[in-house]
Amino acid sequence: MAGRSSNKVDGVHETSITIEGDHSTMEEEIHKVCLPPNKTIFQSIKHNFSEIFFPDDPLHKFKNQKPSKKFLLGIQYFFPILEWGSEYSFKLLKSDVISGLTIASLASPQGISYAKLANLPPLYGLYSSFVPPLLYAILGSSRHLAVGPVSIASLVMGSMLKGVVSPTEDPTLYLKLALTSTFFAGVFQTSLGLLRLGFIIDFLSKPTLTGFTAGAAVIVGLQQLKGMLGITHFTPKMQIVSVLSSVFSTTKEWSWQTVVMGMCFLIFLLATRHISIKKPHLFWVSAAAPLASVILSTVLVYVLTPHTSAISTIGHLSTGLNPPSANMLSVSGTHLALALKTGIVSGILSLTEGIAVGRTFASLRNYQIDGNKEMIAIGVMNMAGSCTSCYVTTGSFSRSAVNYNAGAQTAVSNIVMAATVLITLLFLLPLFHFTPTVILAAIIITAVIGLINYQEVIKFWRVDKFDFMTCLIAFFGVIFLSVQMGLALAVGVSIFKILMNVTRPTTVVLGNIPGTQIFQNVGRYGDATRVPSFLVLAIESPICFANSTYLQERILRWVREEEERILANKEQDMKTIILDLTAVTAIDTNGLEAIVEIRKMLDKRSYKLVNWKLQKILELFGGKGLYLTVGEAIADISKRFKIEV
Repeated sequence: MAGRSSNKVDGVHETSITIEGDHSTMEEEIHKVCLPPNKTIFQSIKHNFSEIFFPDDPLHKFKNQKPSKKFLLGIQYFFPILEWGSEYSFKLLKSDVISGLTIASLASPQGISYAKLANLPPLYGLYSSFVPPLLYAILGSSRHLAVGPVSIASLVMGSMLKGVVSPTEDPTLYLKLALTSTFFAGVFQTSLGLLRLGFIIDFLSKPTLTGFTAGAAVIVGLQQLKGMLGITHFTPKMQIVSVLSSVFSTTKEWSWQTVVMGMCFLIFLLATRHISIKKPHLFWVSAAAPLASVILSTVLVYVLTPHTSAISTIGHLSTGLNPPSANMLSVSGTHLALALKTGIVSGILSLTEGIAVGRTFASLRNYQIDGNKEMIAIGVMNMAGSCTSCYVTTGSFSRSAVNYNAGAQTAVSNIVMAATVLITLLFLLPLFHFTPTVILAAIIITAVIGLINYQEVIKFWRVDKFDFMTCLIAFFGVIFLSVQMGLALAVGVSIFKILMNVTRPTTVVLGNIPGTQIFQNVGRYGDATRVPSFLVLAIESPICFANSTYLQERILRWVREEEERILANKEQDMKTIILDLTAVTAIDTNGLEAIVEIRKMLDKRSYKLVNWKLQKILELFGGKGLYLTVGEAIADISKRFKIEV
């Protein structure tokens, strides 16, 4: 086995070999393959533990520091506001106030709309836009993440709970389950951060999330037809067939006044969104559109109320701060499993969205956020939120994009937004009495349209058909089965793909590119030619119990096929098989046994197996037949056995 590079190893014996070919002359130095330094069991465990759980080395700032400095750094680690707060200036405050007021214009209409999506009273959307942003400003590490309710988490929570408990027939129980689910979501998120298990959310691959969010967007959009058409009796189910059937079976309930108003404002909102996409410097157009729509529609309904009652409104909203809700958390009873399951699913989705959004805007400003720290921040604000009448919240992409474009410099913009929501809760809620529910439906439809990323789907088709299939499974699973079933199917397919990559690794035949010492896949590179008398095979994955038998069978098949090809083309007989394990990062006991078995089988057929510098193989074979590169292997063996290449 040999590597593809030709790096020199200092301090080892070198022999110069010249290989003459048809087109070039390659001089190769043969380096002795050395065993790596011995490690104790404790050292190996420590190294592996560090690589798995601490790849970013979060404690590097504490090295060589005084105890007092370490204590300060520890406090700043858990409360990032103490780190950047000491350098805060009036100039930064000015930018944060502007951006905070801008996202506040989105917070109220979106909060009320997303609460409706979660089948909760409108006030809970506003409550969730007050407490969580304040906590995130203290605990979060992103400068641009705008926190609040989001469409996906609201949808998932609403659909999972509504499938078991009716929010209209038993609103108290439904509210208890929503708050309890939020608490479990926070506990789960915080645990992932503290235990540094954030890699678990990586099982939600991009194709999975793309298909899931697109399917959820379609279902959410169709569900809003109830508000857009003025329907009073609508199906609680979330499947596309049930929703469409309910829409067309209740045509007598359609209100033309509601339809006209809804379509007018929907067109207005979509137009402002299009303007902001085409001209990013006009981001404020789409940011101000929801609030403008709410104000205008409220005025229209107020004026038209004496003449018609066909348009339903939000109605009375009680002013006041978030009421305590710790007494409503239910950690026992018949619905505990439902609350736990809903909390974990919505927690994972909100965590995935929040961290992805935070990293997106951090990369644009060339700074990093700590993923595990973000998990802790989001988890704590959800646990605290569940005790203050808030449901699941995270970083919103739409609000964060507006926050970024408005010039936000720090998390103080979240504090400004929360202060604005506070004023709304205390003094402005009576103004929402005549706000029509149809405008909330229009706002939701406009928001979820942005979740359908057809360009990504096209890219999946071009790059990886399996990713494309995963995306479609998630999409159709959501719209035809259920939100949780679609997500589960897509995650299952993603895990199946991982298992396939592990159990059926790629093996390819390598050839030499004339004039170089580079060896590449002969099936991909047309100018790569096989080296006479040699079969060079590359294995492109770790060798373990899950794939050792397959690799053993596949390598022997490559040997048989090469024999048949040589016989058919009447070429020079094959004498040596070289395994290139450059991409093999690990090998276990089963893998070692497979290599030994392959060597025995090839020895019986008078073939020589040449190995690479993998530590365990070095220990097993004692350095015999091991080379640093494919070129060195071919050069040395050609000289020893007088093989012409």
